Amino acid sequence: MADEKNQPRPANQLNIEISEEVADGIYSNLAIITHSNSEFVLDFVRVMPGVPKAKVRARVLLTPQHAKRLMRALADNIQKFEAVHGNIRETEMPEIPMNFGGPTAQA
Repeated sequence: MADEKNQPRPANQLNIEISEEVADGIYSNLAIITHSNSEFVLDFVRVMPGVPKAKVRARVLLTPQHAKRLMRALADNIQKFEAVHGNIRETEMPEIPMNFGGPTAQA
């Protein structure tokens, strides 16, 4: 297997592309997590102060196995971040009434 410059590429290397629009990212200050027996659903929301309505900006669906890998990778990255920048201070989350049905957690 060879890449665009005709250099050999290891068989286990994955070439990932990202569009300009996706690379810009979205801002989220609330994540709503629900799950069924076959998938986890992560809804990323932007809540604005004084605005009673908020929109889901992005939704990501994961298998339970991938959700667990994501949890471990995120924990590892937080540990590395805190080792360089110090502990991330947690603040109280304001009470936000949400009832989307099914088991729910917030992050």
